[in-house]
Amino acid sequence: MSPEIGKSNKIRHIVRIRQMVQRWRKKARIAAARALAPPSPTDVPAGHVAVCVGTSCKRFIVRATHLNHPIFKRLLVQAEEEYGFSNQGPLTIPCDESFFEEVLRVVTRSSSSMISSAESSSNCHVGIRNHLDFLGLAMED
Repeated sequence: MSPEIGKSNKIRHIVRIRQMVQRWRKKARIAAARALAPPSPTDVPAGHVAVCVGTSCKRFIVRATHLNHPIFKRLLVQAEEEYGFSNQGPLTIPCDESFFEEVLRVVTRSSSSMISSAESSSNCHVGIRNHLDFLGLAMED
């Protein structure tokens, strides 16, 4: 073999080794990024958000479109005031679980069809009505 052929084989070999090292580095970066990323919950369907409510942090799965409702907007403002934007973990709403369940009922009904104020007054007990008054969303009798 001539020295030229041996030299070109060595260059090819070096190029292949460099390519392999680059692939390994890329795979290592991807694996490290996956390891550092928080795991996404598998039980939350697309278009929904997991929300923790109350002192026991009861978990609710809520439609993302509900977050645009005025009641939810007020609750999110309260959450921001209490926890700030840098809160780690799930979205936490500072209210009672029973109140949040009632909010879900009201928001679900209002998104599916407009409910009358008489119907909402009869389905909403005094404590929850007072809380809605506090949020600035008083229900008329």
